Amino acid sequence: HPRLVRGFLDLLVHYQNKQTQLYILGDWFNAWIGDDYSAPWLDEIVEALKVFNQKGNRVYFQVGNRDFALNQVFLDKFNGVLLPDIYYLNIAGHQYRLEHGDALCTDDISYQRFKKIIRNPFLVAFLRRTPLSFRTKLVNGFRKRSHSDKQQKSYEIMDVNEQAVLSALTDVDILIHGHTHRPAIHQLQHKQRVVLGDWREDHAQILEIDPSSHLPQIKLTDWYY
Repeated sequence: HPRLVRGFLDLLVHYQNKQTQLYILGDWFNAWIGDDYSAPWLDEIVEALKVFNQKGNRVYFQVGNRDFALNQVFLDKFNGVLLPDIYYLNIAGHQYRLEHGDALCTDDISYQRFKKIIRNPFLVAFLRRTPLSFRTKLVNGFRKRSHSDKQQKSYEIMDVNEQAVLSALTDVDILIHGHTHRPAIHQLQHKQRVVLGDWREDHAQILEIDPSSHLPQIKLTDWYY
């Protein structure tokens, strides 16, 4: 959507002179059919990210359930960095765990089964060799199936599993994830779980971490466009 693209480009301009480390935790795109895909709006994003990096900032990316096929080939266009599915950060002595979040939804058994199949490295490698037109049709079919499945599942099943969250927090102070699109900062005893929002029609909720103080300041900020 043109408005969302403009919102992202404006975000880059806003932070480009602040020595920013930008982390995108998956589902950056509604779908990713391959690193060989091109479009004017995508070229505009790539050029803006090149400028962003040239000014001393860095962009880090984790794949999500919608764009799991995106890899380092695309990120190399603007010197981005592909992160593993689980990534740890230490900021001012505090340990952070970053992940997309779908792996925490262990109650959604049908989704986890589907994910295991579609994320198989051999299948992904095979699909990358198929024509772009075939991949486009395949992705459209997946999106329709996903939308239909969500209509039949309860709120609880599609949310994170409490035990999975506690397990993820075992060795860290703060867990940051997206996927569920229910932005909030949850306090769990002396630890925190931060849930990122999605990009909506007129705004997004982004997470800012200011590491300049002894206790890093964490806040979800509304970004309007």
